[in-house]
Amino acid sequence: MARRILIVTAVQAEADAIGKPKGTLVIAGGIGRTNAAAATTAAILSDGPFTWVISAGIAGALPNSGLSLGSTVVASACVYAEEGLVTPDGFQDMKQMGFSLGNFEGNNVPVDPWMLERCNTLGIVGPIATVATCSGTDEQADTVKERTGCICEAMEGAAVVHAAMRVGAPAIELRTISNTTGNREQQEWNISLALENLGATVRNAIPSLCG
Repeated sequence: MARRILIVTAVQAEADAIGKPKGTLVIAGGIGRTNAAAATTAAILSDGPFTWVISAGIAGALPNSGLSLGSTVVASACVYAEEGLVTPDGFQDMKQMGFSLGNFEGNNVPVDPWMLERCNTLGIVGPIATVATCSGTDEQADTVKERTGCICEAMEGAAVVHAAMRVGAPAIELRTISNTTGNREQQEWNISLALENLGATVRNAIPSLCG
């Protein structure tokens, strides 16, 4: 069977930036974790099997990440930022609470190690936070950074990789930086550059995976 790659974005602008590379199915699954997980699962069940799954899109750089606008980030892990418990002594993730989200530890959804090895030259490798609420204040950006240890945030990656994992499909998250996080009035943005680089990144990932 020919190698096939499912690429899941949040919005159509991201999907359009990637185009329709040969051997891929590119879908705009919707914004947020529920849309991402549902769209990934539906695509795999209706159009699969797929050899690999990629969560792709733009993201916001977290404080002191060293990332610049347009940078590419290859996820070393996808981290759920909100799942857990806020206590007077601080945040507890799922592991600290004694619960499990899946066959992985705590809130960190692992990416496929072979895919990471093949894609690690495409950009900066680091963990990516999956948030329900984006960081429009310095306090929130610092909270996400301290809670997850991630270098950037987006809203779908952990859900896509988690959903793929549940049906046995290797997956990874690739992002390009469209903005800084923190105080909304002081954020820097370049969506057009991020989308241009996103398309190039994903197209470069395909021969890395299929070569």
